[in-house]
Amino acid sequence: MASAVESSTPSSARLGIGGPVGSGKTALIERLLPLLAARDFSVAVVTNDLVTKEDAKRLQKGGLIAPERVVGVEAGACPHTVIREDPTLNIEAANILEAKFAPLDIIVIESGGDNLASTFSLDLVDYWIFVIDVAGGDDIPRKKGPGIVQADLLIINKTDLGPHVGVDVETMRNDAEAVRGGKPVILTDCRVGKGLNEVVSRLAHDLLMAE
Repeated sequence: MASAVESSTPSSARLGIGGPVGSGKTALIERLLPLLAARDFSVAVVTNDLVTKEDAKRLQKGGLIAPERVVGVEAGACPHTVIREDPTLNIEAANILEAKFAPLDIIVIESGGDNLASTFSLDLVDYWIFVIDVAGGDDIPRKKGPGIVQADLLIINKTDLGPHVGVDVETMRNDAEAVRGGKPVILTDCRVGKGLNEVVSRLAHDLLMAE
């Protein structure tokens, strides 16, 4: 009998969300879930943590998605290992969710927090978002990390903190756009929902071909 990893081509779109620790990946998912539900998109989530399932538990308890639609993966190594070098654990978790809740429109796969070099295997995801935050410094885009340059969508989060940390957010956006070769950059403040409708519209168009 075929394993979950060996199952047929999935019908759901697989969306990766990565970025450094504290950039706001889980907060982004929490904000996106009701917006996606409002458009009648069916969603499940796989989270990754080093040796815990902390992010999965946060989402399961948050009331924004049925708890059984969230699966936590314990990476047991650097977070990028299970989203790039050997994504088997994540593929299996996503396939299990697909089989249990089909039809799903999107399975979100959240990486554990990692550095600017974190990227997703295209065997695992169809489209991926990289999240950085203003508090990390306005020089982050100029460092041209693979996550910043290669992601399908770059999100610069926590824009409200710009005045408090001496960062010109528009300059940070311009620097990001300059290194991304025309690929989109969106400014967000997940705390108040700023920019999130733009993110959902981008996903609907680029990932789901819905508009």
